[in-house]
Amino acid sequence: MVVAGALLVSGCAGPGTGSDDPAPSVSTTSSSTPSPSTEPSATEPPVDPETPTSWGPTVGELEEARDLVATWTPEQLAGQVIVGRFHGTDPAIPARMVRDLHLAGVSVTSANVADREQVLAMTSALTRAAAADGRDFPPVIGVDQEGGYVSHLRGIATEFPHFQSAGAAIAADARLGRRVTRAAALTTGLELRGLGFTWVFAPVADVTIGAADPTIGARSPSQDPRLAAQAVGAAIKGYDDAGIVSTVKHFPGHGGATSDSHDVLPKLDSTLAQIRAHDLPPFESAIRQQAPAVMLSHLDLTHVAPGVPASMAPEVYSLLRDDLGFEGVTITDSLGMGAVGGRPKPALQALKAGADLLLMPVDTATTHQIVVDAIASGEVSRERVEEAAARVVALQTWQARIAAQRPVPADVVERARAASADLLSAAY
Repeated sequence: MVVAGALLVSGCAGPGTGSDDPAPSVSTTSSSTPSPSTEPSATEPPVDPETPTSWGPTVGELEEARDLVATWTPEQLAGQVIVGRFHGTDPAIPARMVRDLHLAGVSVTSANVADREQVLAMTSALTRAAAADGRDFPPVIGVDQEGGYVSHLRGIATEFPHFQSAGAAIAADARLGRRVTRAAALTTGLELRGLGFTWVFAPVADVTIGAADPTIGARSPSQDPRLAAQAVGAAIKGYDDAGIVSTVKHFPGHGGATSDSHDVLPKLDSTLAQIRAHDLPPFESAIRQQAPAVMLSHLDLTHVAPGVPASMAPEVYSLLRDDLGFEGVTITDSLGMGAVGGRPKPALQALKAGADLLLMPVDTATTHQIVVDAIASGEVSRERVEEAAARVVALQTWQARIAAQRPVPADVVERARAASADLLSAAY
């Protein structure tokens, strides 16, 4: 079964085609790389628009996205930075939200899922709604499908073991472990695409501290930062191979928190040096493998931005972009979690701090209006919202292009089941 998984991976090379070996030493200085520009300098030739960015889309796709969003109304701009929540299983409800509020898309949870036919009807309705809104790129249709107990399509998509299996497999045999981890991500992504999804909110890059960690636990690939980095790097490449947008989470690392951000705002008292050593290696590995999106946690980093959730702290976005050199899409963790409850206009705080996508605000329509009003009043600059929206549009354009090049195979379910078994066997 492992041989089959290896052949599956080798036949479908994604944008991140470098070595599976991750985790150089953690940097302690800024490693930011300037964004590619199509503007020629006095001494340099123009950048070829086909040149890929460090996170997927080409330079040309990003420039076209910037030109497009510059023509949009505040209502369109506000929608394109929101991934909404909805209730129930009626496909018409999220489709109407995407069309009328111009949403980037929606996040699907287990409460929105009935059976395979309903899921296909829902994702098709969302795709049609985006097209009816005048968009020629797909919407964000995302789902938490990490493997293990955080799998919102249980009974519909193939079940994979917890991501800790990836770390265990790599610990047992590094080369085999990376291969089966990549194959698991590839087949997960292909199966999700076959169901109409364009995003997966995985992989988890948090380095757990073990029993004292109540939130992440087995969702983490390992307690060892280097093993976790290898697992995350391999998974990113697998998702890229599949033509689905992956989301590395929860920056800068939730595995050391001893309380649950679903309920409260956890405090993480690690120094920046400790965060660099313990938490950042998997994110560095992901960025090196061209991770398209990173999710920001709701953590109070007392030595970085005390009293403010990381998802709303400019200092944390600076750490990600300026120190680690990430240039792709930043997305908040769910804005309906207890960690941000009671804060005034949490979505707007996150957008101003540096978020490109606002995930699952409590009231999607109200949040949309808040962002529209903030653009009109100047509370948030139109430039900041255009920057965010352009990244999202460019990434969705990339997703459509790669997906078109890599059709979902007819036997995707059989391949996914084999890959799941291979990962479990390699781990234990």
